[in-house]
Amino acid sequence: MTAPTTATTPRRARYLLFAALVAVGMGQTIVFAVLAPLGREVGLSEVQVGGIIAGSSIMFFFASPVWGRVSDRWGRRRVMLVGLFGYTAGTLVFASVFQAALAGLLAPLPAFFALTLARMAQASVMSATPPASSAYMADITDVHSRTRGMGAIGAANNVGAVAGPALGGLLAVFSLLTPIYFAAVVTLVAAIAVLVGLPEPRRHTETRARSRLSYLDRRILPFVVVGVTMFMGMAVVQQTLPFRLQDVLGLTGPETARLFGTAMMLMAISSLIAQGVIVQRLDLAPFTLLRLAMPILLAAFLAIALAEREAAYLAAMAVLGFGMGLAGPGFMAGASLAVSADEQGAVAGVASSCGPLGFTIGPLLGTALYQLDGRLPYLVTLGVYVPLLVFTFVVRVERRGHGGDDGDGPKDTG
Repeated sequence: MTAPTTATTPRRARYLLFAALVAVGMGQTIVFAVLAPLGREVGLSEVQVGGIIAGSSIMFFFASPVWGRVSDRWGRRRVMLVGLFGYTAGTLVFASVFQAALAGLLAPLPAFFALTLARMAQASVMSATPPASSAYMADITDVHSRTRGMGAIGAANNVGAVAGPALGGLLAVFSLLTPIYFAAVVTLVAAIAVLVGLPEPRRHTETRARSRLSYLDRRILPFVVVGVTMFMGMAVVQQTLPFRLQDVLGLTGPETARLFGTAMMLMAISSLIAQGVIVQRLDLAPFTLLRLAMPILLAAFLAIALAEREAAYLAAMAVLGFGMGLAGPGFMAGASLAVSADEQGAVAGVASSCGPLGFTIGPLLGTALYQLDGRLPYLVTLGVYVPLLVFTFVVRVERRGHGGDDGDGPKDTG
């Protein structure tokens, strides 16, 4: 068991954890905001740009559960540091490859392979941060505050997602690569702050040797199904919407980056409101949050498919953010509460890998559908979410009451 921490550790830990996740959220949204116009600047097709994201996501999918288990052995703080410093180094390499392509040193096809490899290498290391952070939050919360704790993690990512596009839009005035270099600096500062000030948390129980937690484990399978499908839909939107905005509204590359950044910012603000008002103030079961979120997400995808004006796209993204603000904490908290205290690193790794799996499928599916018809990605996603909505109402999951108590708790029937 780790050494006991002081009584003030949880509050200080939450602040530093929050700051680190803000930095990561900022970096991710900056990359998404500029990647599509940057790809077109160097001669990449929509599918190739989607392939870069898919390649990094599949690496994230495989690496995240490993880092989750490693955090049970090495400690949460050490694994977070691997992820943060790795994110910084990987971002610099990724930006440097783009710089070479923009300078004409790399033709489009070699640039595509180099960018994909760079992003995959980055993902293999930066994937350490999300599971270690989620497990850290599980260590400093109990069964009664777990959903709020996971909501705070989502809120931190959303604060970063608010700041990232705003800063990215401003920095894109200098060049489309400037925001990416800025993201590397911010993440480096966060890594140093964690290194200096974040203590290792006290675990609820000693970590015992256990078999690997399977994605098909009946305790977490419903959350895996929801998580992968949910993030696939989000990936479809994030990867195709910049192309849609540029093509429908006739925008330049920098204009596309600024408008998409604004859309992402509104989505994050809306998500933050959902997490701050609904998740933090109401004591709702994880699947109750998911059941509230799904109709909202369905409405958002339909609105994006039908939108033809800038204001309509921005409003639809705000609705999408509100739905994801409810769904994200429900998904993460539900998975955490479904297993015992000494499986928190493992379940955090599995849960954190659901997003990357969705972001492996989503960009490839979305860009392929987009080349057929600009509305098709959102209509197909809408069709996928209908059975997901039904699934959230018919499934029943068991919640284990842990956080110092490994006994079985009540069933979370919503």
